[in-house]
Amino acid sequence: MASSIENPGVWFPPPILFVLGFFIGLALNHLWPLPLVPEPRPNALLWLSWGVIVVGLSIIVSGLLTFRFKRTAIYPNQPATKLVQSGPYRFTRNPMYVGLTATYLGIAVLTNLLWTLMFLPIVLIVLQRAVIRREERYLTNAFGNAYQEYCQRVRRWL
Repeated sequence: MASSIENPGVWFPPPILFVLGFFIGLALNHLWPLPLVPEPRPNALLWLSWGVIVVGLSIIVSGLLTFRFKRTAIYPNQPATKLVQSGPYRFTRNPMYVGLTATYLGIAVLTNLLWTLMFLPIVLIVLQRAVIRREERYLTNAFGNAYQEYCQRVRRWL
């Protein structure tokens, strides 16, 4: 099905939202330090943080490799050539965003910065409104019923 819309119309790389949210939290922490937990932190928390980071990065890489293998656009300012439903896209429609969220969460806990953690919901709201809505509108227009059926089978997040 041909799309009358050339691309999702997202004019910035979505990971920028996560970087901005983290650095705003980092700047606030510099002005008003606010640790997540008091020092010394339990080793289990550090190991858990690293585990979440590794899982998040693995999900991101899996999503990127799946797109690369299927030869479709990775960047949301380019047209999609295929509706990808394999790899991590069998479990979530947005594995790269799930991976970015997990990585952000893991780094926020690892660095013990409550401010950065408090910005994660804001990052996700902006991501939903400025990126995911546009991508979904585009994919519905580009792939029609196939995308709608995919949406009924696979959750947006997890």
